[in-house]
Amino acid sequence: MLGRAPLLVVFLLLCINAAVEQVSADLRVGFYQSTCPQAETIVRQLVQKRFNTDKSVTAALLRMHFHDCFIKGCDASILIDSTAQKPSEKAAGPNQTVRDFDLIDQIKTALEAACPSRVSCADVIALATRDAVALSGGPTYPLPTGRLDGLTSNVNDVNLPGPTMPVSSAFAQFFRPKGFTLNEMVTLLGAHTVGVAHCAFFQDRASNFQGTGKPDPTMDPALAGTLRRTCSASNNPTAFLDQNTSFVVDTSFYRELTVKRGVMQIDQELAADPSTSAMVAGFARSESSFRQSFAAAMVKMGSLVGQGGEVRKSCRVFNPKSPVGGGRPPVVQPAPRPVVRPRTPVPSTRRPVVSPRPPAVKPRPPVSRPRSPVVSRAPPPRSGGKKNVPKTNAKNVSKTKGNQKKKPGKGN
Repeated sequence: MLGRAPLLVVFLLLCINAAVEQVSADLRVGFYQSTCPQAETIVRQLVQKRFNTDKSVTAALLRMHFHDCFIKGCDASILIDSTAQKPSEKAAGPNQTVRDFDLIDQIKTALEAACPSRVSCADVIALATRDAVALSGGPTYPLPTGRLDGLTSNVNDVNLPGPTMPVSSAFAQFFRPKGFTLNEMVTLLGAHTVGVAHCAFFQDRASNFQGTGKPDPTMDPALAGTLRRTCSASNNPTAFLDQNTSFVVDTSFYRELTVKRGVMQIDQELAADPSTSAMVAGFARSESSFRQSFAAAMVKMGSLVGQGGEVRKSCRVFNPKSPVGGGRPPVVQPAPRPVVRPRTPVPSTRRPVVSPRPPAVKPRPPVSRPRSPVVSRAPPPRSGGKKNVPKTNAKNVSKTKGNQKKKPGKGN
């Protein structure tokens, strides 16, 4: 028994690992190849159409994807509209400037027309982001799909790293708990190469850093002047986070950081912090290194999935729990219903067939009973006793054959 104990422990550990991996095992490249083979083509074409008229769509989708995945996994909970009773993630402060929800709606409408209730909204966000990155000159990468749409969206769940957060805090509180390395954090923040930010996120740094009335000394003075002029407008305008190649996914963002031209404080601190400065310098020198790291980090971020879910018919609302009130039935429920309904009448039809069988058995004894008195009545004659009849028949068979035939006639 003692010898078997370690084997049992190993077996249980393997079972636990298998159970943990089931969530990620549902994600695979080409998930819709048999159920909706044109899915990725539909997404790519509509993203291309939007990109042709608005190249900032890449930044919008990258931000949407990041803000979705870093709450409860990539489950499209950021797409749910708030109601009067319950505000959704979309209502949270960091998500107030997330945009291009209408593009997701367009893609989902086209997918529903081609393959109803097949492609999740979470996969739409992931695929659209991947395609937009490629259109902006970034790497293209095979993306596992098969995500499910989440069943909850709560404004109070939204907690994301702020623009002034130190590198160590951002890593310890947000990236490391989700399984990312420090290098992967630096890589993902490289998405700011096509990003924009509202003046509210950096204005103090450019003009009144920490209440000093002066710009942040770690910011290039020329950049500070440019940002002050941009933010002089009263409508909270935006500025590019990469002032050089603002619509291209490349390493220009890291090169800007090395010369103190990071717009947001958290970006500039990547180049100043001893734990990340070498990584920033390495990406600034090597385009290929960044492209490989960025593709791998995006796939990893896209693999943050929650427990369970559904495939929404509309990305803005959850599927109705039941068809009561005219709503659409849940995608999973219609399948078992036709299987259950035909089985219920089967027992009721068999019962009446079984009940008539006992009466059919009961009449059989009376059929044999009347036959016995008929046989017993025929042999004995009405005039003679039982003792004389067998004697007469036994002794006078040869002598009285003629008389025996005549007696019945006379008796009648």
